[in-house]
Amino acid sequence: MGKYSPTPTIIEAAIALFNNHSVSDISRSDASATNLAETSNTISELINKAKSNNEKIICFVTGVPGGGKTLVGLDIANKHLDKELGTTSVFLSGNGPLVNILREALTRDKVKREKKIGNKIKKGEVFSSVKTFIQNVHHFRDECLIDLKVAPFDHVAIFDEAQRAWNLQQTANFMKRKKNIPDFSQSEPEFLISCLDRHKDWAVIVCLVGGGQEIHTGEAGISEWIESLNRSFPDWRIYISSRLTDSEYTAGNSLTLINERKDVIYKDELHLAVSMRSFRAEHLSQLVKCLLDINIEGAKRNLDLVREKYPIVITRDLDKGKKWLKEKARGSERYGIVVSSQAQRLKPHAIDVKSPMNPIHWFLDGKEDVRSSYYLEDVATEFHIQGLELDWSCVTWDADFRFDKNNWKTFSFVGDKWNNIKKDERKKYLKNAYRVLLTRARQGMAIVIPEGSKEDPTRNPDYYDCTFEYLREIGFAEL
Repeated sequence: MGKYSPTPTIIEAAIALFNNHSVSDISRSDASATNLAETSNTISELINKAKSNNEKIICFVTGVPGGGKTLVGLDIANKHLDKELGTTSVFLSGNGPLVNILREALTRDKVKREKKIGNKIKKGEVFSSVKTFIQNVHHFRDECLIDLKVAPFDHVAIFDEAQRAWNLQQTANFMKRKKNIPDFSQSEPEFLISCLDRHKDWAVIVCLVGGGQEIHTGEAGISEWIESLNRSFPDWRIYISSRLTDSEYTAGNSLTLINERKDVIYKDELHLAVSMRSFRAEHLSQLVKCLLDINIEGAKRNLDLVREKYPIVITRDLDKGKKWLKEKARGSERYGIVVSSQAQRLKPHAIDVKSPMNPIHWFLDGKEDVRSSYYLEDVATEFHIQGLELDWSCVTWDADFRFDKNNWKTFSFVGDKWNNIKKDERKKYLKNAYRVLLTRARQGMAIVIPEGSKEDPTRNPDYYDCTFEYLREIGFAEL
């Protein structure tokens, strides 16, 4: 029997790719994970096809949470960096913490490696080269605004979390407010496609699409990319994951419109069906989906499938949750506390979501650093941790998202009281925030639901008890 080798974190994977390992070198070798390499190879073939035939191609890659979308994106960007062959590529993400953490991790690693072999190299020099490989999508957009006729240097652009690109209103507001451009008439997807469309010969866009991951106001979802293609780019060939039709990708009616085009091809290889993040729990993402959709029988079924290899416990006591994490983690396995950005009544537990934290220190520094996740003092929200992961997490649940009589109730804390969230869009963002929080741990998690306090009307025990009872009914083990 072969030696068990767990898949690396996205940070470890990015370092390995940057040091010329392939995606198949760094992922598991079991049959269920082979489609990671298949997806990467399929996209490489499309890039070569576009270049050979002078075509413009866009492909949409879907995947379960932790399926390896970012990993595939980094692999493609790294494979096609060759300036001599004219296939330069860039990995773009609107996720600021992810971009900053990956850049810093790659820079630190390169400096350390060079130092080991006796080479003195300035951190700034390394950082500059990393910066061209991994960029913030908004900086890329701003560069393309300088001259609307000049094509970007790269022929291949990989957009991570493409569903989070801005809709027309959000883009127009930003352009007017920050760039002094009134009446901007394109959504972010439409403008980004137009940037690559400036190439006279060929171009490829790879959209990495997460389901149920929209957590910010103004995020357009994947339908805006498809509608933009339909509206403004008739010459682009479109390759679509066969699973983009699933409800969580909210592509909706836009797919019906685009199916009338002759150049739309569906490919199974563009879907990542297996969670690489939770290497001990292939059914975790399904468990979380059932839990959030109040599908109790489905949640019970999936919990039975994960519980032996992926421990999940519930408790009313944060100290017990912290102790459990420390007991479970081995060696350098990373653990930390994650909470919703709306969790404003955890202050009595020394958790203040408004207190600034630095994601670079939180994710990359060691146990001796008070700013690291290991210290269990600073906490990460869905905005800090989306696209990243821990080995063990402590999800601390506040009264912003409450179970009540077979429904989820959504609240935001304003002034001195909880206000009911009425807008469907904001309700969806909060539900998705908890989806992100509950799918960050690779090996197991503690879910802490405080008891509240009868003396504090903002922490009425009723706000918390029903949620705890709901999780207990599903069958989570209680600490």
